[in-house]
Amino acid sequence: MANIIITGASRGIGFELAKLFADDGHQILALSRNTAPIEELKHKNIHAIAFDLSISTDFKKVGDFLKQEWKQVDVLINNAGRLLSKPFLETSSEEFKAVYEVNVFGVAEMTRLVVPYMPSAGHVVTISSMGGVQGSLKFPGLSAYSSSKGAVITLTELWAEEFKETGPSFNVLAIGAVQTEMLEEAFPGYKAPISALEMALYIKDFSLNGNKWYNGKMLQVSSSTP
Repeated sequence: MANIIITGASRGIGFELAKLFADDGHQILALSRNTAPIEELKHKNIHAIAFDLSISTDFKKVGDFLKQEWKQVDVLINNAGRLLSKPFLETSSEEFKAVYEVNVFGVAEMTRLVVPYMPSAGHVVTISSMGGVQGSLKFPGLSAYSSSKGAVITLTELWAEEFKETGPSFNVLAIGAVQTEMLEEAFPGYKAPISALEMALYIKDFSLNGNKWYNGKMLQVSSSTP
């Protein structure tokens, strides 16, 4: 059984992932700003910590937990994300930075914190978006969000190169439309062909097994646009 950290675990894909892994007997550290949904599960295999990727002091809570409780992390799933859907010329620099604080800098800081606890066979999976893939169809209003999702694709490639001799492995999944609260915020009224649970099932298997075949790769997980 693995020790698995999931960010953005209070809703959508992250919430479904936490339940799936825990039901299979894995130990989960579920991180989210709102811990109420995950705590209501009362699952013996889930440990919840109130955590915000944009707050630097929150990382100490995770570090203390790892030192005192786990000592090893087998899988890190960088799932949390911040969305901003707003015309570029109306987006302030503070709003742009706030998206990057979560989607890029927060992902980098979480990875920096956790990697020293990971074995060579460990796996860091970062959830990106098809909007961050070069050459993919782009949508107005998503300049901050989609560009930040492109940044973590490049970061994943760099991390895989830097740790290729020692591990762990790093991969990034650029997912398409999934029926989540975030999708509804970006595309009101749009109905995605994939549910959060269906995508979570795919990510769960990939997190446990994908590093046997991939390292430093971006996989497009999408059957539709957006």
